[in-house]
Amino acid sequence: MKLVRARVTDYKSIDDSGWVDIDAVTSMVGKNESGKTAFLGALKRLNPVDSDQGFELKDFPRKGYVKYRRQHQDNPATVVEAVMTLSNEESNEVATQIGDGVIVSDEIHVSKNYKNELVWDFELDESAMARHLLEAAELPPEIANHAGGAGSVKELLRILESLDVKPVSVGRLITDIYERFSERTPKDIVEDILYSMMPKFVYFDEYSTMQGRISIQDMLKRVEAGEDLSESDRTFMSLLALVGADLEDLQNQTNYEYMKAELESASISISDEMFEYWAQNKQLRVEFDLSAADPNDLPPLNEGTILHVRIWNNRHRVSVPFDDRSKGFVWFFSFLTYFSSIEEQEECDLVLLLDEPGLNLHALAQNDFLRFVDERLAPKHQVIYTTHSPFMINLNHLDRIRTVQDVDDRGTIISSDTLSNDQDTVFPLQVALGHNLAHTLFLAPHCLMVNSAADLIYLQILGEICASKGYQRLDPRWVVIPVGNADNLPMFVSLLGDNYVSVAVLMDVTPKNKEKMDLINKNSVIQRHNPVKWVEVQKIRTADIEDIFEPAFYLKLVNESYAMDLLEPVSMKAISAKDPRIVQRLEAHFASEDIAGGHFDSYRPAAWLLENHALLRHEISEDAIERAVSMFQRVNSLLPHADFANGYAAHHIANGSNGRAQRPNGSNGFASAGGNGRAKAPSFTL
Repeated sequence: MKLVRARVTDYKSIDDSGWVDIDAVTSMVGKNESGKTAFLGALKRLNPVDSDQGFELKDFPRKGYVKYRRQHQDNPATVVEAVMTLSNEESNEVATQIGDGVIVSDEIHVSKNYKNELVWDFELDESAMARHLLEAAELPPEIANHAGGAGSVKELLRILESLDVKPVSVGRLITDIYERFSERTPKDIVEDILYSMMPKFVYFDEYSTMQGRISIQDMLKRVEAGEDLSESDRTFMSLLALVGADLEDLQNQTNYEYMKAELESASISISDEMFEYWAQNKQLRVEFDLSAADPNDLPPLNEGTILHVRIWNNRHRVSVPFDDRSKGFVWFFSFLTYFSSIEEQEECDLVLLLDEPGLNLHALAQNDFLRFVDERLAPKHQVIYTTHSPFMINLNHLDRIRTVQDVDDRGTIISSDTLSNDQDTVFPLQVALGHNLAHTLFLAPHCLMVNSAADLIYLQILGEICASKGYQRLDPRWVVIPVGNADNLPMFVSLLGDNYVSVAVLMDVTPKNKEKMDLINKNSVIQRHNPVKWVEVQKIRTADIEDIFEPAFYLKLVNESYAMDLLEPVSMKAISAKDPRIVQRLEAHFASEDIAGGHFDSYRPAAWLLENHALLRHEISEDAIERAVSMFQRVNSLLPHADFANGYAAHHIANGSNGRAQRPNGSNGFASAGGNGRAKAPSFTL
C-alpha cells in the first residue's frame, strides 16, 4: 500500500494539521517546537513496526484534556487519518482472495483513535464477492445462473439454502460461507486483507542510536521482565536479529568464534553499504567484541557479558569506542543497522519516519544522506523526514517540501504552500536557494568581484550607454559577484575552488586591501591557478565605481533618492573632506548630521538611477563615459581570447595624448593595429 495523504488531530501541539500530501520522499521543514516530531509521532502509531506503541490519553492537547476525558470511553477522538492506495499487485491479490471489483474505492481511508482502534472506510461491492464465491464453487450452470444475481453474501446464502435440491458442491459452498461469515462480515474479511497489506511505520531519531557498550545480562533481564525498551535498545536488538543471534548465546558466550564471525559478517555488510554513501572518511570499519564485565564499572556494565562496539581507523591504525566517534557516523551506522533488520524481517511496505536525520552530519554528509534516501530507500519505501537544515533540502524536488508552522490559536499547521508561512519557517529554504545560487556563481570560470549590488547596477547602465555609443561594455563572460568589501575577499576566493580561469577584483585600491590581495596571491593553494587580479576603477590613488560619475551628477542621485530624509539638499561644500571617494565623504556627512539614522546606503542612489535611467542617462558626461570605457577595457583584457557575442570590439586601444578611448575602426570592428596585425595591449597597472 502507498500512503497518499495523512492528517493528525488532537495530538500534543496539533489541533488539526490539515491534510498533508505524502510523496515517495516528503521533507517537513519548520522551526524547533513547531510540531514536526508530534506529526511523526502520531503517524508512526497508525501501524507501528513495534506493536506495543499506541496512543495514550495523556497525549491529548492539554487545553481540552479535562473535557475530552469525560467522553473518552464512549466517543474516543480520532488521532490520525490516512488515505492509501493499492498497487497493481495488491489489487490482483485482493481479486484472487475475495473477487475482482469487491473494493470499489480508488482510495482507502483508515484512521486510529485514542482507544487504538483502527477504523476503515472504503466502498465495498458485496455482489462482486458473491460472484467470486459462485465462480470458485463450480456449481451446476443452472444453479449458478439462478444465484448469479445475489447482491450480497447474505443474499447468496439465502438463495442457496432455499434450493429444494442441493448438490454436493452447493453444500460445500454453504458450509464455506458459514465458516467464513458466521462471525465476520464481508467488510471484516476485506479489512483483514487490507491490514495485512498496510505499510508498517518505522520511526528513528537521535535517541535511537546504538550504545558503544551493552550489558547483555541487563538487557536479558529487562526483556524477560517485559519492560519497555528504549529506542537505543531496539536498535541493538535489531542488530542481534540481523546477525541471527539471541541474548542467551551472547550471555553464555556459546561458541565464541561462531558468534564473533556472525557479528563481523553483519559489520562488514552494513559497513559496505554505509561507505557507499559515507564520503567523509573511507578508512573506518565497525568491529564487535565480547568480554567479561569490569566490576569497577558503573551498573549495569559491572556484571555479566559486555558487547563492545568499536570503530577501527585504518589511517591512524587505532580503534576507539563507538560512543567516541562523531555523532553523525554513529547515527548513520545505527540507522542502517535498524533499517536493515526491519527490512529483512518485514514483508510489507515500510514508511520510514526520520526525525532530524542530518542533525549531526556535516553539510556534505547531509548531501550524501539525501543521495542515500533517493537511491537506497525511496525506490522501495516511502520516506518522511523532518529538518531545519538547508542542506537537507533537495532543490531538485521542491514539490516534496511541506512547511510546518505553529500558529497561534490553531496549533501546528502543515502545508505545501510556502507563501503563507512566516520568514523563520521558510528560512532554511531561502538559505538552500541562496547556497545553490552562490554555488552556481562560483562554478563560473570568470569571476569579477565587486563591492555591492550597487556596483552591478552601475556596470549594467554604464555598459548599455557605452555599447550604444559604439564602445565596449563588460564582457558577458564575466560573472559579477558582490562580496561586500575587501575583508570578505579571502573567504569568497576560497569558495571558488578549482573551476575558475580568471578572477578579478574591481574595488577601491587602498594599501590595506592591496596587502590582502598580495597575501591571497601568495597562498600556496591559489598559486596553482591563475592569480587573482586587482583592477583599479580609475588611475587615481583611491576610487569607487561611483567616482566614475561627475561629483555633481552623483550628488543629484543622492539628493533625489534621499529627498524624504533631507531637510535641504546635500551640497558639494558639505562634503568637502579630503577623502577623494565621494561615497566615503557622504558616509561621514550622514553620520555627523544624523541623516537617515546616520547611515548612508550607497544602493539607494544606484536604484534611483536604475528606476529613472531613461531620463538621467543623458546627464552622464562624456568624460564619465570615457572613464567607464577605460575601466571595461582593463577588465575585459584579463579574459583569454577576448571576444564579444554582442558584436562590439574585443579591444579598444587607448591612444593619443589625452588617453581618450577611440571608437572602433575598420570593417571588422576592431581597433587599429600595428603592422603585424596585432592590437596593442591596453596600458594600465595591476
